[in-house]
Amino acid sequence: MVVRSLPRARRDPRPALRDSIAAPVVKWVGGKTKLLPELLARMPERFARYYEPFCGGAAVFFRIAPERAVLADSNADLMALYTCLVRDVAGVIRRLEHHRAAHCEAHYYATRTRWNDRDSSWSPADRAATFIYLNKTCFNGLWRVNRAGAFNVPIGRYTDPPICVPEALRAASALLARATLRCTDYGTAVADARRGDFVYFDPPYDPVAPTANFTSYTTDSFTAGDQRALADTAHALAARGCQVMLSNSDTPFVRSLYKSFRIDRVRCVRAINSNGARRGEVDEVIVTAGY
Repeated sequence: MVVRSLPRARRDPRPALRDSIAAPVVKWVGGKTKLLPELLARMPERFARYYEPFCGGAAVFFRIAPERAVLADSNADLMALYTCLVRDVAGVIRRLEHHRAAHCEAHYYATRTRWNDRDSSWSPADRAATFIYLNKTCFNGLWRVNRAGAFNVPIGRYTDPPICVPEALRAASALLARATLRCTDYGTAVADARRGDFVYFDPPYDPVAPTANFTSYTTDSFTAGDQRALADTAHALAARGCQVMLSNSDTPFVRSLYKSFRIDRVRCVRAINSNGARRGEVDEVIVTAGY
């Protein structure tokens, strides 16, 4: 095992992609926008196809703009949003313009109630736009569902939330059109990864304290057993000749799972905590293998 607190950074091998205007269209707890410089410094210089099985807001995908990619997540509404952006970005924009014009506290809670009504009828564009609207206007962009699968986050206090940014949505649509989109678990998502492909895993993090765990993006949780199974998958991919990178909490458990990989400790800003005094920089690890 190699542990480095201050690894030597490499230049981004894709300078032509640095000015891409495509960016995440949703806010996501655990999103990697703030960690991007550290991740880019540790990416392989060349790869065939890019895989992001826990894509969430897909900050890494949007940043590197790969020609060939597989994006996957177990959140069905999120993947339906990405699919709809590819197929009908104009329809999503029209619906978001309606939400922007109507936005207020009453509209937010009426929309949230409709979202959770299993009997509501939706067009794909309406559902996708509503997902973005709730995400952009809820507290801290925290997409959280309860055990019944109901979205239950209160409204956020924003002066002018970016509910509809047409040029950003069109740019995201164009880039997402290059990707294969899969609503599935991470194992199925990477089943066809081959030698020379690059797989980036950003799973729900191992909790650093008993009360620190947050896995409620869907109704499922991500247990210690799931972390072990993921590590087995990462090792199998590396043995297959894939290039693998993974981010997670800097805990003894995570280090034990990836002790044969390169492990770099990095500092990252924690954006959400119920205690404001605990928001700040925390230790994370980026582990790599196969290159």
